[in-house]
Amino acid sequence: MSEPPYDPKLITPSVYGDRRPVFGEVVVLLHITFEERGLQLIQSRSRAIAQHEIHELMVTDEEGAGPGGGADHVSPIAFFEVTKGGLAVVGDEVSVGGAVIGTVAGYDMTHMPNHMNVLVKRESLDVGPLAVGDKLEIRRKT
Repeated sequence: MSEPPYDPKLITPSVYGDRRPVFGEVVVLLHITFEERGLQLIQSRSRAIAQHEIHELMVTDEEGAGPGGGADHVSPIAFFEVTKGGLAVVGDEVSVGGAVIGTVAGYDMTHMPNHMNVLVKRESLDVGPLAVGDKLEIRRKT
């Protein structure tokens, strides 16, 4: 991975002003948990997510998961298609089917250009039942 063009510590949540949420729809459900996934999160705290892209949604209960770090205890839960693009930022709330499931922990680019892994931090890996067609939203935490 190349070095960032600036010190990533300069980019704090206060850098990002008002912005619209990213909206999506679940298109595939996944049922697997990894104990040693080896996910490598990029340094960047934000990602532009364009309409019609399809990305993977994963959850972790690892407290330290964040930009530039990694995660092993991970459950990929779904793929989602972006129905309205925008900017997702670490710390944003992620909801599926109207229920908040956690906050964005970071992004893994292992499978790019096919798809990006969006990692969500929460207290447990169990997010409850999901369904194809569920609406997804990534929005600034209030």
